[in-house]
Amino acid sequence: MAKKIGVIIDFLTDEYAKKINAAAASHGYETVYFDSSRAAVGNVDECEIIYGHPSQKVIASAKNLKWFACCWAGVDHFCKDEIYCNPECLLTNASGAYGTTIAEHITMTALMLLRRQMEYTEIIRAGGWSVLDGGIRSLHGARITMLGTGDIGTEFARRARAFHPKALIGVSRSGRANPDFDVVRPVDQLDTLLPETDLLVMALPSTPDTVGILSRERLALLPDTAYVINVGRGTAVDQEALCDALNAGHLAGASLDVVVPEPLPADHPLRSAKNLLLTPHVAGNMTLGYTCELNVQIFCDNLDRYVSGQKLTHLVDRKKGY
Repeated sequence: MAKKIGVIIDFLTDEYAKKINAAAASHGYETVYFDSSRAAVGNVDECEIIYGHPSQKVIASAKNLKWFACCWAGVDHFCKDEIYCNPECLLTNASGAYGTTIAEHITMTALMLLRRQMEYTEIIRAGGWSVLDGGIRSLHGARITMLGTGDIGTEFARRARAFHPKALIGVSRSGRANPDFDVVRPVDQLDTLLPETDLLVMALPSTPDTVGILSRERLALLPDTAYVINVGRGTAVDQEALCDALNAGHLAGASLDVVVPEPLPADHPLRSAKNLLLTPHVAGNMTLGYTCELNVQIFCDNLDRYVSGQKLTHLVDRKKGY
């Protein structure tokens, strides 16, 4: 009986299928495609590998699963041991596929906020044609703090560098050096960095250490002229405190691509907060062709490593959550 790989991805094309099939066949695997998680539940017992974005129920029903290659960057929903029939099952994510598209989103929203694009849009829509008092701001000369220095943080730092910021500071759990930043500080120094920050960008996974990391107290440490952008997980921000800071003018503006809950209720206070740019978790997603291509390539390359017994790239420590 041929070994099987189950594939559940909603961005599948003939080209991607051909690439996956060739990689699988070269190692003696048969590829089985499912249109949805509902179709896969109960039909993945023979799958040694699953690639894509299945539901937890699919993973829990895969009795012989040895490797789950998640096509998402965030895998917090798949880090619980009880989900897996095989406690030794490997889990990888595709974080390396999202840096480009999310870094572009950060750059776009940062410029929209700094150049007050939302305010000008409202003036024009209301029939006006006037210049706002106070002028605009720039990434040039800005003090940028990047909370999270992985693939996303690094790709943004490379782009931000072209704007000649005054400071480009990375913050990570370890404080490990990264040449794309002026310096990287450990997260326990965050409170000393916030008062000197013009733009705080957050790209963190959801772990016990990151939930609520931007608390009401830390928001108060930011200058009134600062901006906040979050593209990681909504759980990282005290949303009520953020609303209060924006509406009271204690923060110049913010951009959230991730919120709690998703989707955001129609009457949620975030929808009416001042100078808040909201997007429905689309900074990464699978809408950029390059992201999809790289996602499939990461899986195929990792399949080669898996078969040859090498350590997989983007291997997730389920205890840490990343």
